[in-house]
Amino acid sequence: MLRSLFLILVPPSLSQCRYALGMEDGTIPDSDITASSAWSDSTEAKHGRLSKGEGDGAWCPAGAVFPSASEYLQVDLRSLHFLALVGTQGRHADGHGREFARSYRLRYSRDGRTWITWKDRWGQEVVSGNENTYDVVLKDLGPPIVARYVRFYPLADRVMSVCLRVELYGCLWNDGLLMYTAPVGHVMHLSGSPVYLNDSTYDGSIESGVQFGGLGQLFDGVLGGNDFTETKELRVWPGYDYLGWSREALGQGSVDIEFHFEKTRSFHTMQVHSNNHHTQGVRVFSKVECQFKPGLLLPWSSPPLSLAVPLEDLKDPSSRPISLPLGGRPAQILRCQFAFADRWMLISEISFFSGTHLSFTSCTSLSSPCSSHPPLFHSSPFCLPVAKDDSSNTAILIGCLVGIILLLLAVIAVILWRQYWKKILGKVKEEGFQHDFQNGYHYMSHPLSQLFHPSLHSSIPPFTTSSLLSLPPACGMDLEKGLPPTQEEPPPYPDAPPYPALSPPFPASVPHYAEADIVSLQGVSGNNTYAVPALTSPSPTAADCTPLPELPRHCLVFKEKLGEGQFGEVHLCEIESPQDLPNLEFPFNVRKGRPLLVAVKILRPDASKNARNDFLKEGKILSRLKDPNIISLLGVCVSSDPLCMVTEYMESGDLNQYLSHRVLLDKTGPTHNTPTISYPALIAMASQIASGMKFLSSLNFVHRDLATRNCLRPIKIADFGMSRNLYAGDYYRIQGRAVLPIRWMAWECILMGKFTTASDVWAFGVTLWEMLSVCQEQPYSNLTDEQVIDNAGEFFRDHGRQVYLSRPDVCPQGLYDLMLSCWNRDCKLRPSFAHIHSFLTEDAMNMV
Repeated sequence: MLRSLFLILVPPSLSQCRYALGMEDGTIPDSDITASSAWSDSTEAKHGRLSKGEGDGAWCPAGAVFPSASEYLQVDLRSLHFLALVGTQGRHADGHGREFARSYRLRYSRDGRTWITWKDRWGQEVVSGNENTYDVVLKDLGPPIVARYVRFYPLADRVMSVCLRVELYGCLWNDGLLMYTAPVGHVMHLSGSPVYLNDSTYDGSIESGVQFGGLGQLFDGVLGGNDFTETKELRVWPGYDYLGWSREALGQGSVDIEFHFEKTRSFHTMQVHSNNHHTQGVRVFSKVECQFKPGLLLPWSSPPLSLAVPLEDLKDPSSRPISLPLGGRPAQILRCQFAFADRWMLISEISFFSGTHLSFTSCTSLSSPCSSHPPLFHSSPFCLPVAKDDSSNTAILIGCLVGIILLLLAVIAVILWRQYWKKILGKVKEEGFQHDFQNGYHYMSHPLSQLFHPSLHSSIPPFTTSSLLSLPPACGMDLEKGLPPTQEEPPPYPDAPPYPALSPPFPASVPHYAEADIVSLQGVSGNNTYAVPALTSPSPTAADCTPLPELPRHCLVFKEKLGEGQFGEVHLCEIESPQDLPNLEFPFNVRKGRPLLVAVKILRPDASKNARNDFLKEGKILSRLKDPNIISLLGVCVSSDPLCMVTEYMESGDLNQYLSHRVLLDKTGPTHNTPTISYPALIAMASQIASGMKFLSSLNFVHRDLATRNCLRPIKIADFGMSRNLYAGDYYRIQGRAVLPIRWMAWECILMGKFTTASDVWAFGVTLWEMLSVCQEQPYSNLTDEQVIDNAGEFFRDHGRQVYLSRPDVCPQGLYDLMLSCWNRDCKLRPSFAHIHSFLTEDAMNMV
């Protein structure tokens, strides 16, 4: 039976929604941080990041905040977010700062036009701030905020200078609800005491007894208890957790509530948390009638959906969630009438299970169990049956029979293929060697130990693992040059792993560099080589054969040595006045008078002629890489010795060092004195890595050494990892001839020397595992190097004994499925970087 797979979007829970949204770790870009004014360039809005000290240490407004209170720092989150917590800090500036805000106001907006002043549960607008310049003060937002834009207005009780650094904590508002309209709540009198059942946190307007244009307690994630006179908040009035209506006071037999969403959705279930304290005349509603409007300018769909609520067990006074199936109807606006069953109706929370249609698939193919009624605040996909048409039973029957026949044929084909493959493997086992399908050479059970043996080296193609890139030629080459014949590809492998492939297979034309007819170039920054398909004559129309920008050598000021390789070194240098160098084509964002840090690859003056030629070729190749997530070549110094290449350098260092000194921010919020990183921040950085690799793969470039050590912050894919002693333990040395990052390498790289975009995808899966493990251990840390090589052999034999990296604690199953697909035995079934980037951008954030 075919079923539909939907992405389920439900409201976040307060307890699950306390992740840092990216001020501190840079996920929120500078362009999304603005302010009413700034004291100077070094205290402008982008410096208002919590726990950061760039510039002069914080955002400081130009104007006084007393008594006008009109200066603000604004953060644009790009989409609606559920905000549960904010953090503030003053300007410390390594002990020189003296400015902080003792209090502040918050204003927020969902559309950038209507601004709302946040008030706490007791109606207070002013939030207590900082008492010194260095401590972080966290403020729980009760009630929480649903907004895209947030403004901080620092306050002062006298004329004084203030500065501010901030962070926002929450998660994406996947529910998509913009506002709801409902009658105002009423007051119940019990034994002479009033019980206020109004929507006290509603942030819209009220007119003629109706509240509209806002959100409030029906969507704050807090469920009321059995006794509505008791509340979960201290110092609030009885009835606070519920919005309630009296049939007599309302003057009608139902309560009408209208819900407006950002865009049209398919609504499957509405869950209403209702009170049933029947001894006080309170009962759950008896019936619901809902109308659906697919768009703002479209008419209401007909007929309306009428749902009766089962009335059994109403003697139980417990509050309860009532699940109402909505049948997958599309709507942007819903209007529901809740019919009274007694004198009073009290509702604490309403949530919708809705989504966008993704694809048709068999329910049994999902990695998670299917359920037609998922639990509250759970966002795993669930299966809904396709609506049946009684007039088309014959067509359905024929379709089912055809499907069964095709399934049987597929099973027969798989059985025959398995038998054929077992024969092949048996023959290989009897002969005592493994065969390289790509190149036709043979090696024994430990291929790595033999691959660089002098007696074999001349008979195999160069086996290389550059920390740089395997690149096609710079200009006008025939991309078919250097590619192995199509028939030399290994046959497709049977018995794919049980996890689903997450994207279409790679096309058969994906080039496999470093396999045939290549030119080997020796990288400066590592004891290794990398390969480029054979160069042809430059095309006369090639537009990218431009001279490399020559930089004056005297502008480079040495700072420290970063690493060294067989033929050169990598130095950290400064360019004192980068704006004065017209040859620098890279768009710098450097304040006037500030130096620019760069990495300089230097070829030793005594290097051979071949090494010099390789250095110049490498520069021309790297000059083609223009992408925001790839380290860029800024220029060269080749008019005299020593030859130099100047590349970008990120002051924040590499991703491995950054993450290894942090802990994952859990659901209880940040921990003092320990740097933290949030799940959304990790996914955002992984998405940037995938974006950079998507660019490289679009040019058929192969990186060969993708890992967190080769990603700089903010995210730029680099190539310095192999040259640094810090990461010597990440590489396996083979008889002194090469060092290989075997723990990041696909099995075909280890056994066959076959490097492709698909093997880069494998390495990306390991890199993503590193990130979600916060770089606390090496991949396969429980295995020796020899056992890692043996495990590659298990992937080749495919007897089910291969070992995968285990799922990190913070990693959702859907994201782990993506990793497993990156480690698919058949390279053609691994996802493309375009698919990985799309998945991380659109889906992974919703898995928390």
